[in-house]
Amino acid sequence: MGLTLAQLTQAIKSKVDIDMETTVAESIAEHALGFFGFSNRIIDNALEPTDRNLFYQLQDYDLLTTESEETTLWDGREWRIHYWKFKPNAENFAKAAAEAQRKKTANEDPYADIYDGMPANLWRERSGVDDDYEEPLF
Repeated sequence: MGLTLAQLTQAIKSKVDIDMETTVAESIAEHALGFFGFSNRIIDNALEPTDRNLFYQLQDYDLLTTESEETTLWDGREWRIHYWKFKPNAENFAKAAAEAQRKKTANEDPYADIYDGMPANLWRERSGVDDDYEEPLF
């Protein structure tokens, strides 16, 4: 699996809500990636019900998919094992979402809102205080 934490975080933000706080999306991504470790799939039995619900949500966002395999037990019964894995296009989507976010932040003026947090009375002309200064005529 080639997804990084940053890529999955951005993919989750893109799929759920682009205005979602990065820390929230990052915690979801970290929680999901924590199950996979160095593997590209995990067994469904390893999940608690709340974790499984998260995986179903990620499946709804088109990032995860399931697969199953059947095996025959020694007594002749069929046994089915269910797995979760990231979709092949999830990495591409995550990279595209991260690139779109990078372009968006690169095009924004980092100083556009620099004065927004300052109080209005900081500026003499906005404070309403007359300073007795007169512009010279010549």
